[in-house]
Amino acid sequence: MKVFKFGGASVKDAQGVKNVAEIVKQHLAEQPLLVISAMGKTTNALEEVLQAFFKRENNTQELLEKVREYHYSIAETLFPRENPVWDELENLFAELYWAIEETQIKSYDYEYDQIVSVGELLSTRIVAAYFELAGIPVQWLDARDLIRTDDTFREGNIDWEITQKQIHERVGKAKSSNPNVVVITQGFIGATSENFSTTLGREGSDYSAAIFSYCLDASEMVIWKDVPGVLNADPKVFSDATLIEELSYYDAIELAYYGATVIHPKTIKPLQNKSIPLRVKSFVNPQLPGTRISTNDHRNAIPTYIQKNNQVLISISPRDFSFIIEENFKDIFKHISDVRLKVNLMQNSALKFSVCVNDETERLQAFLVEMQKRYIIKYNHNCTLLTVRNYSETLIERLTQHREILVETRSRNTVQMVLRQPNH
Repeated sequence: MKVFKFGGASVKDAQGVKNVAEIVKQHLAEQPLLVISAMGKTTNALEEVLQAFFKRENNTQELLEKVREYHYSIAETLFPRENPVWDELENLFAELYWAIEETQIKSYDYEYDQIVSVGELLSTRIVAAYFELAGIPVQWLDARDLIRTDDTFREGNIDWEITQKQIHERVGKAKSSNPNVVVITQGFIGATSENFSTTLGREGSDYSAAIFSYCLDASEMVIWKDVPGVLNADPKVFSDATLIEELSYYDAIELAYYGATVIHPKTIKPLQNKSIPLRVKSFVNPQLPGTRISTNDHRNAIPTYIQKNNQVLISISPRDFSFIIEENFKDIFKHISDVRLKVNLMQNSALKFSVCVNDETERLQAFLVEMQKRYIIKYNHNCTLLTVRNYSETLIERLTQHREILVETRSRNTVQMVLRQPNH
């Protein structure tokens, strides 16, 4: 068995759904299990719905209606009105409308998972229904019945023992009557023991696919992207991006950690634990070989650069002009952990500790409010974090031209720089 993961870009419209079906038809002999993300930018759209709902704004229903129209326009292209998928979509949107009419609002993270998780349910219902029309034997499974997490909403931690048991039982039952059936389930989502929906972290569908691969001892996991494989840079930002044909698990983890968007940071560990190879391929040109990630010892020597925008650089200094010492670190990291802030770079001097973090408004504000009680806080918004592996001075000079370097850290192979974005 292989596990295929298709992201939102692959199913962003009716033609995308048809293309996924054609790809799967070519691989039926490999008995693929499909993990599918929300369609297009649905997660972003549902986050806007959540924000409006949480702030009690008047346009919540209008924002949700746009999500509904988007999915219905795709369904109208693919299905006649008598297809049962319409009832399934109606029921899912009814749940969303009930959710935003709720008068008692719980925590932001809890409400996030109950609302945003529906995106994957919508996409997989549509894809599964189209597979049936295309003559592909298919079984839709709800990932919330398969992946058990704790109640850390938006960052669910996996209960591996229960998850493995549930995946074996449900997938095994689905294939008992027809071993060639294509199982379709959702990325990004799971559930607690109380059946509350949880999510596994932003862009967590890759991680979901790795969980299924691990639990089912897959022969290979394949991530289908709109790029020909893992590139040494984002082709949307750097025109000279080139394909990396082979990567070790170590190099892949490094790239994911530093922010390479082609692979989710948590994806590699479950695969590496069972030596399951990962291949990144193109759904645009599926005949291309892509990039293979495995237990090879060959270290990637190709210069690789990763740019993360929307960063905030925070400088923290004691109010009494004393040194930054271990007690300060303990205090700062406790509050970073409490609000689950994503730290991408750290640097300290005698009197100052600097961190570069994602610009996550709710978590960032909670952290700043707490820190300002005891420290002098300065920060820069709209920063860029540039990470260059296998760097040269010539390459760094080219990449940072006309941009101010606010913070820089170096090791033998890697340099990281927080840059002020142009025009700021």
